[in-house]
Amino acid sequence: MPRWMVVVPAKRLPLAKSRLSPLPGGLGGAHDRLVLALLADTVGAALASPAVAGVLVVTDDEDAAAVVTALGARTVPDEPDAGLNAALAHGARVSGSPAVAALSSDLPALRPEELTAALSAAGAAPRCFVADAQGTGTTLLTASGSELAPAFGTGSAARHRAGGALELTGPWPGLARDVDTPADLQAAAALGVGPRTAALLTAARCPAP
Repeated sequence: MPRWMVVVPAKRLPLAKSRLSPLPGGLGGAHDRLVLALLADTVGAALASPAVAGVLVVTDDEDAAAVVTALGARTVPDEPDAGLNAALAHGARVSGSPAVAALSSDLPALRPEELTAALSAAGAAPRCFVADAQGTGTTLLTASGSELAPAFGTGSAARHRAGGALELTGPWPGLARDVDTPADLQAAAALGVGPRTAALLTAARCPAP
């Protein structure tokens, strides 16, 4: 099995996760801290997977860069500055790796073993993807020996499928559970989230339902 370079996009904090507002309970006013916690737990889980050679975060946000470099990830500026897909394509190019996996930045319930299993399954085709919990979006897109060709955004699962990527399925609830809304955050908390998100939820007295 190849070892993968994982590319994670991180928007500037004022632009990230606008649908999370208003935040529930005691999390009011903690938007930026929550976005950073989601990012940190995602990157931390990826770095803990033995299938991952490294994590490259594409960001122009200084706080996001500081958080992920402290965990052991590399960062590159979002030089295209032309949206999510351009950032991921840029990250894939500059990674220099023949095996690249684009991973959503908001997967606080991701387990390293889930990512390891999905990346192992990704050896089945040059391009593969994992759909989100709703089945319409994408949380993971892989390319081995081929162009990544990301098409993230609303309805991305159908676009990746139509573009020839093989859909991967497995017992990976944390990998499928991205966080766009307060309801998504509750669903992730019910699965069990990583340490940064868990600490923030505890401090805000907003425990899992």
